[in-house]
Amino acid sequence: MLRNTTLYPILLVHGLFGFERIGTFELFHDVRQALKIMGVQVFVPHLSAIHDNEVRGGQLLCQIDAVLRGTGAKKVNLIGHSQGALAARYAAALAPHKVASVTSVSGPNHGSELADYLRKALIPGKLPETVARKVATVFCDWLCLLSGTAALPQHALAALNALTTEGVGDFNDKYPQGLPQSWGGQGAEQVNEVRYYSWSGIVPSINLQKPDPVQDICRTLSQYFMTEPSQNDGFVGRYSSHLGTVIRSDYPFDHLRSLGRTAGKHAGAVDSVQLYVEHALRLQATGL
Repeated sequence: MLRNTTLYPILLVHGLFGFERIGTFELFHDVRQALKIMGVQVFVPHLSAIHDNEVRGGQLLCQIDAVLRGTGAKKVNLIGHSQGALAARYAAALAPHKVASVTSVSGPNHGSELADYLRKALIPGKLPETVARKVATVFCDWLCLLSGTAALPQHALAALNALTTEGVGDFNDKYPQGLPQSWGGQGAEQVNEVRYYSWSGIVPSINLQKPDPVQDICRTLSQYFMTEPSQNDGFVGRYSSHLGTVIRSDYPFDHLRSLGRTAGKHAGAVDSVQLYVEHALRLQATGL
């Protein structure tokens, strides 16, 4: 007997270089299992690992149709991590009648300062850009081969350009649903009968007792942020992540740890997976 479940299925939408499964490793494993225990129908769509927001959003729309056909549901709840949030926003903007809610988890809804830095460092048409594109493409091809998504198109520079402040700004001009009217504010709770939510974190202070290599990488990357120094998760700025109802944007975890449980405990630590469980209950209470 299902209990504490949502009315509509949940799709966990991965971001840049994301995937559903490689061998026995699942990107959303902990989150997916926790939601399944609740009785929630959970799916992870197959999207290009590296491409722009609209291409990935179009792929997501096809996946939504497949889920609706397979489950008989009228709508889906979309939870997008990182660039996955932009794909989810695109799908909801084009087909609001198929989407009950969009939730952005560490999503670059106003662009990423890290992407800005990388774009400036790569001179268009010059050797560094060419090398970077080839390296990213080779890595992505290898990733897609292992994850069984090699047939999907990939475009490294299109992905990078789509994540810059300018690229996301152009995207937002076309798909503004749920965006705050002022920097650091909250967006509309509901647009075209689609509810919008977001949460994100900032890189916590160094844990001297139990080092975390992933967190150390994100802490290093966080130094390239100018607009939101010390207020970012290493990939996305705190206020840049805001969309719809902002649940919280300063959880003590980095960009990658918002996908699952942290490696160790530190002051103010939270269980990232529990946030997804709590959100499923929130959606249920809202009738979604």
